[in-house]
Amino acid sequence: MEKLDLFNRSQRLFGEDGMLRLQQKRVILFGVGGVGSWCAESLVRAGVTHLTIVDSDKVCVTNCNRQLMATTRTIGQVKVQAMKERLSEINPDAEIIALQQIYTQETAAEFHLETYDYIIDAIDSLKDKADLILHATALSHQHKHIQFFSSMGAALRIDPTKIQVAEFWNIKGDALARALRNKFKRNKEFPSSKFKCVYSEETPLENKGIVAQDGSQSFDKAQINGSLCHITGIFGMTLAGLVLQDIYTISR
Repeated sequence: MEKLDLFNRSQRLFGEDGMLRLQQKRVILFGVGGVGSWCAESLVRAGVTHLTIVDSDKVCVTNCNRQLMATTRTIGQVKVQAMKERLSEINPDAEIIALQQIYTQETAAEFHLETYDYIIDAIDSLKDKADLILHATALSHQHKHIQFFSSMGAALRIDPTKIQVAEFWNIKGDALARALRNKFKRNKEFPSSKFKCVYSEETPLENKGIVAQDGSQSFDKAQINGSLCHITGIFGMTLAGLVLQDIYTISR
């Protein structure tokens, strides 16, 4: 199958020059869970051909309710490898680099973020997320071609109409954004440039305990939050949309 046929619908929007630009851009995505997996799929289906995906986890059974590559067949597989296999089936010519790693302040230099056009954050860890935000926005400030987009909390939500996009400092009602802002203020370290985030205005729901056979309830609310595919999927696709919208705007 020719590329023209594979991305016919994309090219009808982007045009020939726009598609060339789309295929030349280098994108790195941190986290391929409930949010990141759908972001990766959306980018490759649109025509992005240079994508690096980073995640250290393996697929577990509880991922199957919301993560794109998580099925009963892929349980136990490395997430980025399972994701790469799926993306390569969509476009065998795409350059998908799968890194089973964790982004931390100590490993930041290993990813050579300065070589990418788009950096996407779908990390769960507060500390690592904060470090990536500081690093990526510093690069974006220094290199104007680098764009950075981030996902805030997608768990404990059910209303898809409440999902929004806003500049980080303008987000309201999101506990993760609030925790990040407090961390930056406490450490007196701040993002070097503004950046857009996907978040939900919905008031978070409460976790409900799992009822055991003896009638007791058990659920670690501090560690595990309920989440659903239609919410995490919209978050991920919206992140991809921000990348595609930026490329489309440049191409016009």
